[in-house]
Amino acid sequence: MKHKLFKLLGGLFLLITLGTIIILYQNSFDMKVTPVQIQTSKGTLMGNLVLPNNQKDKVGLVVFIHGDGPVDASYHDEYKPLWELLAKHGYASLSFSKPGIGGSSGNWLEQTMGDRALEAVEVMNWAKTQPEIDTNRIGLWGASQAGWVIPKVATLDKTVAFHILVAPAVNWIDQGIYNTLSVMKKENKSLEEQKEALSQYEWSVSMLEKNASYQEYHNNDMADKDLSEDRWNFILKNYKSDSTEDIKHFYSPVKLILGGKDVNVDSANTKEVFEREVPKELLSVTLIPTTDHFMLRTPLVNSKFLTFITALFAPKKLADKTYYEEIVRFLATIDQSRK
Repeated sequence: MKHKLFKLLGGLFLLITLGTIIILYQNSFDMKVTPVQIQTSKGTLMGNLVLPNNQKDKVGLVVFIHGDGPVDASYHDEYKPLWELLAKHGYASLSFSKPGIGGSSGNWLEQTMGDRALEAVEVMNWAKTQPEIDTNRIGLWGASQAGWVIPKVATLDKTVAFHILVAPAVNWIDQGIYNTLSVMKKENKSLEEQKEALSQYEWSVSMLEKNASYQEYHNNDMADKDLSEDRWNFILKNYKSDSTEDIKHFYSPVKLILGGKDVNVDSANTKEVFEREVPKELLSVTLIPTTDHFMLRTPLVNSKFLTFITALFAPKKLADKTYYEEIVRFLATIDQSRK
């Protein structure tokens, strides 16, 4: 009996040890990450400057512009595989925690998309003072809500060398309608339930259009009782966001990457508007039919459990391979055009 118990415990110990080794290996990245403090007119942003290992010459830089939510500099480590990929191809990465997150000053829920664009310009100006960075090769990467920020940056700073937009929406209200109905359909909700959800969303928009206070909104039976006052005020500041006019003013190459299974953003609409409004000679579009809003590999798109396990044991395998390949290919064209 004791022999069997020791054998069982030994096997369990071996399994735990092996699992730990796998996790440590998969979460090790070939790059140099340096914590930085970026001084802006609104306070200090805590961030990470990521450089290729053994870097000798000045390198290009990708500045990361987050989507929605309380995001820290590494997006809970989810940016790291892309940072490593960029480092492998001779690019640095710069990302910062949103105001009020990870030690950064302020409160991101008090920002407009215009505020975020001005913040991005100040971050780029800081980056230009760093001796490792080639100031002629600074570009932006942004996902989701960054689709309203990056085009505004294009109207403020003509030095941005390139723009990579991942799953951006065009119109805030239209995106909300699409997301509401897409999620309901994915969950196999009835037509009646879909109509009810849409009616609730349209009521919320009517309250925004009335510039309703949080209390006025929250006291109504149709209100989302989980919505905080800060979040309501954030939406109130930003619900009119629409990138249609701003994207006309891009002046350097734009890479648009969309997911065919995106339930957050209407990829077909975004593709149509970008192809109509962005100068054709600047725009490159990739629609990956099998991925979603987060560029996940196909087996992970509809499985939170598999996504969690992959994030733990193999974070470099989370994103769709085509997504990474398209970014590398795009940056190669940027470098080639400068030779």
